Amino acid sequence: MSRIAHPLNAIVALLPLCAAAQDAAPVVADAVAGSLAPVTVTAPRAAAEPLGSQSLDGELLRTQRPISADTAQLLRDFPGYAAQTAGGVSSLPAIRGLGDDRLRIELNGMSLISSCGNHMNPPLSYVDPTRIERVRVFAGVVPVSVGGDSIGATVQVDAAEPVFAAPGAPAVVGGELTMSGQSNGNGVAAQASAHYATERFSLRYDGALAQADNYRAGRGFKPAGPAASDKPDHWLRADEVGSTAYKTRNHALTGAWRGDDQLVELGLGLQDIPYQYYPNQRMDMTRNDAWHANLRYEGRFDWGRLEARAWHERTRHGMQFGADKQYWYGPENDVPGMPMDTRGRTTGVRVMGELPVSERDTVRVGAEALHYSLDDWWEPSGGGMAPNTFWNIRDGRRDRIDLFAEWQARWSPQWLTLIGLRSANTRTDTGQVAGYNANYDADAKAFNARDRRRTDHNWDLAALARFTPNANASYEFGVAHKMRSPNLYERYAWSTGGMAMRMVNLTGDGNGYVGNPDLKPEQATTLSVTADWHDATAEQWGVRLTPYYTHVRNYVDALRCGGASGAMAVCNDANLAAQDAFVYLRFANQTVRLYGVDLNGFAELGRSPRWGQFVLSGGINYVRGKNTDTGDNLINMMPLNARLALTHRLGGWSGTAEWVGVAGKTKVSRERNEMRTGGYALLNLRAGYAWKQMRLDFGIDNVFDRYYELPLGGAYLGQGRTMAGTAVPWGVSVPGRGRSFNVALSMRF
Repeated sequence: MSRIAHPLNAIVALLPLCAAAQDAAPVVADAVAGSLAPVTVTAPRAAAEPLGSQSLDGELLRTQRPISADTAQLLRDFPGYAAQTAGGVSSLPAIRGLGDDRLRIELNGMSLISSCGNHMNPPLSYVDPTRIERVRVFAGVVPVSVGGDSIGATVQVDAAEPVFAAPGAPAVVGGELTMSGQSNGNGVAAQASAHYATERFSLRYDGALAQADNYRAGRGFKPAGPAASDKPDHWLRADEVGSTAYKTRNHALTGAWRGDDQLVELGLGLQDIPYQYYPNQRMDMTRNDAWHANLRYEGRFDWGRLEARAWHERTRHGMQFGADKQYWYGPENDVPGMPMDTRGRTTGVRVMGELPVSERDTVRVGAEALHYSLDDWWEPSGGGMAPNTFWNIRDGRRDRIDLFAEWQARWSPQWLTLIGLRSANTRTDTGQVAGYNANYDADAKAFNARDRRRTDHNWDLAALARFTPNANASYEFGVAHKMRSPNLYERYAWSTGGMAMRMVNLTGDGNGYVGNPDLKPEQATTLSVTADWHDATAEQWGVRLTPYYTHVRNYVDALRCGGASGAMAVCNDANLAAQDAFVYLRFANQTVRLYGVDLNGFAELGRSPRWGQFVLSGGINYVRGKNTDTGDNLINMMPLNARLALTHRLGGWSGTAEWVGVAGKTKVSRERNEMRTGGYALLNLRAGYAWKQMRLDFGIDNVFDRYYELPLGGAYLGQGRTMAGTAVPWGVSVPGRGRSFNVALSMRF
């Protein structure tokens, strides 16, 4: 892969041109957002948010965007948030110890499902971060109207509302151009948007490109040398984190019509990822082509408000060995890798009515239906992977129909309550499967002979209350029961062959997994209390404390498989006893508990017309997850971590010095031979200046170029002979990024 031209030089060269454009830029006509009931949150005051939620507004998100091309990183300042490492634009969010499919993630109102045995294409990977204008998180006790099919948080990520011309004003024409770059990894990104709007009609286009080479760690963590034995001329430095390069392209077209009390919006999206490599998976993404259509309706009537949405999404995903991993296999090096393909389709419909039945009471009722289909097949490539096509999942189906109702009551200016019930019917099924050859016949025949259809009757219950005794405090507390049915890989990945098991991995730990058709739905009970203290305006100081506890029955964990014998068997006695090695596991229902506390706050240190405003903010997060059946720790639990930031604002200027500290990860999963990581502390600096129609951001991440291992980074599988079980050494964790100079320049017109 050729090196990318250094991103900083190109952006710096554009500064004089942008300055001239800034002087000549016209004033854009007045415009109004298209939402029928817009809510702008400018402070972390609990009373300004729906029960159980917190939001990030557009201005804070704009300061985050230069940091990463990964949309999931926009959640980094939410209490309890952590990111499981994946590809450069596809990290998996985790909140309070629960992540991936245990979260409900909505992208512009669409609920999407990852179509990959490694979950390389999670929902947030389908949008560029520059499009996002609002992120809202319901972290603990989630109202049933925004929940369903999850046992953790609900994350709502939304692009900007359509813009319309003000009544009587001329048509609005405008747009934005953005360029950004990172020195570490030579990352470059470019985004462009344009919109045209009248009083009734709005049209907007968004396009984004992002690309990066491998990033480097703070120091060497492995020997320098060829990336793989069949690539002697492709050299990786000792500090180069292999398989972290990516290239992605996203396009979106949105049209909307607004009446006096109605809004209709249609969004179309297209994604093309030619490659995205993975440092903690044995395969790399070599293709991800997807498109979606998203139709939304909002209407106000005498009886209340109606919201409706329908969407369809298709993904064609491919995996193979990328630039840093061995491609040729077999005794004669004549087997060209291992092509793997998936095709996923999602169709969803959601309708909700909100009825203000009295001045005190509001009732919400709704229904949701989701149909998901999946095919996962591996074409023969030779050797033991021939002569037939391997069907990992064939004609997979996961269909869900939900009904919900909730009642919100404002009993007094001090008391607000919400209680709701959601019923869900989830059905999963899959067709018959087949392996490459006769070595897979026993597993395939046993799987095909059994009844594979499963129907789960799930239900959610949520009860929340908020007490606001005065202008300086509010208290939220609640309890929830939530259920989630297993995904198709957890239930239907069928082969106990070592190579096939290593291709199914949702945690990045390098181990191999096989599914379990008898898995039951997860059932979680969560208790959460939040105390929010602040000044009367919630602008000078605030402290927010949230302890929580979650008990989960039938949690989909994993236990090592054993009892098999023979030269090809990996589920054997040696696997049961293995230490300091990659192992093989079967998904299994277990009982677990998670508990923790999030503490965050801010304080204005001073403000004056001459010196501006100084704000100190920070947070501390702790979570503990334990399997109470085995006594083992849960995998991918973020250790104790803290953040402290000092921000200065004066006119268009803003600058932040941020300290991040993470304790060592010592409570690891013994069953999975999870690796420990050391503690670390980082210093990040960011600055930005905003003119009327232009903004320049600059930052330095990891100022002192510290070496550290990512607590949720998993096992380093970024180079070498990764398809083989023992050819990649166990015990090397994926390191974090070393020092990086970041810059972004945007201009509105």
